[in-house]
Amino acid sequence: MIAGMAPDLRPGAFVFVTGAEEAMIARAIAMFREAEGLSLVLPAEEAPGAGPRMRLITLQVNSALEGVGLTAAVASALADEGIPANVVAAYMHDHVFVPEAQAEAAIRVLQALARSARG
Repeated sequence: MIAGMAPDLRPGAFVFVTGAEEAMIARAIAMFREAEGLSLVLPAEEAPGAGPRMRLITLQVNSALEGVGLTAAVASALADEGIPANVVAAYMHDHVFVPEAQAEAAIRVLQALARSARG
């Protein structure tokens, strides 16, 4: 999977929020019910001041739910460069949220990771 991924930096910025209003659910791109409450990922303009602003990188490879190692490899490569990452796995793809200021560096790191896996 690592060799086949094509990281894609998506437009816009996003924020993670909790304790959101019910009306925000429809605008969320991701949602998770935790014991402490509902967590949402929203476009930044939907929750001004919620910060920190994150950019979304979609790993353009079908990531099997039974797959092993993709999240670890991506998180490790970014951590080695001091880039925080919040990985969200969905049915078709994995998605990586990184701080807005480090998004371009994160893309370069992930592209290099994919190239090195291809040999």
